[in-house]
Amino acid sequence: MTAESKAEGGESLLTVIIAFVANLLIAIAKSVAAVITGSAAILAEAAHSWADAGNEIFLLIADRRSARRRDRAHPMGFGREAYVWSMFAAFGLFTAGAVVSITHGITELIEPEPAGNFAVAYLILAIAFVLEGVSFTQAFRQARKFGRAQGLSPLKFIGRTSNPTLRAVFAEDAAALLGLIIAAVSVALHQLTGSPIPDAVGSILVGVLLAVVAVFLIDRNRRFLVGEQVQPQLRERVLLRLLDHPEVDRVTYLHLEYVGPSRIYLVAAVDMTGDQAEHDLAVRLRRVERQLEDHDVIEEAVLTLATADEPSLGPA
Repeated sequence: MTAESKAEGGESLLTVIIAFVANLLIAIAKSVAAVITGSAAILAEAAHSWADAGNEIFLLIADRRSARRRDRAHPMGFGREAYVWSMFAAFGLFTAGAVVSITHGITELIEPEPAGNFAVAYLILAIAFVLEGVSFTQAFRQARKFGRAQGLSPLKFIGRTSNPTLRAVFAEDAAALLGLIIAAVSVALHQLTGSPIPDAVGSILVGVLLAVVAVFLIDRNRRFLVGEQVQPQLRERVLLRLLDHPEVDRVTYLHLEYVGPSRIYLVAAVDMTGDQAEHDLAVRLRRVERQLEDHDVIEEAVLTLATADEPSLGPA
């Protein structure tokens, strides 16, 4: 891995830790507020924060297990474990967050209960907004930094990045901030109208929001597990890297596949310089493969010889 990819991994770990601490504190505060106020929307937000805090544990496991070096039993490394554990986190967000919030909201619509102590609710929501804002700012800065390096906006980078932990924290924190706004509006309408219906509807809306985020995260992890096409910018960089190699004359085939966050499996057909015997060419191919694996984000490289009739690949 390059210094850039290591830096991205290190900053992602810091982002997850900050998010875990923030969500744990927020979950405790919201739970206390839900008991005091009896607000359905606040209870939904408490479930949301507990789900987020639990999810950060899955993301920490994902970061740790996916960083292990490959061995004989795992020739492609352990990078895809990041997507497996991130998938668990997304399912947790859906069940512990979305389902609980929607179910509780529907229950409150059928059997509404009065709420009070609204000042406590507003105070807790304000504190939660500040803490969530700190966590989201960290994730946003990282997305902006690495997105800028690839010529992408933060939102586009989050949608395309192979880093599932950063995507999860960014999406969950963004949803948390929006959920806090929904909860605040719901509590205010409950206070103004005296009706618990806005509060119950707020709980349902928070649940729907969490469901949308969870489905998005599940889908992204699924795509990387089954084989996501690398970004055009990365393909261009790898192709140029091959063409710039002094022992490679041309490239006729290039396959790149993500096998983990910022890690790819490379298969290419190349025409080597010179006109040597088969044994010497095999030795040179292996040497180029090892050199490629020592550079950039390439987990494993496999090179074969191109035939004379195959068209050459070139930069776009």
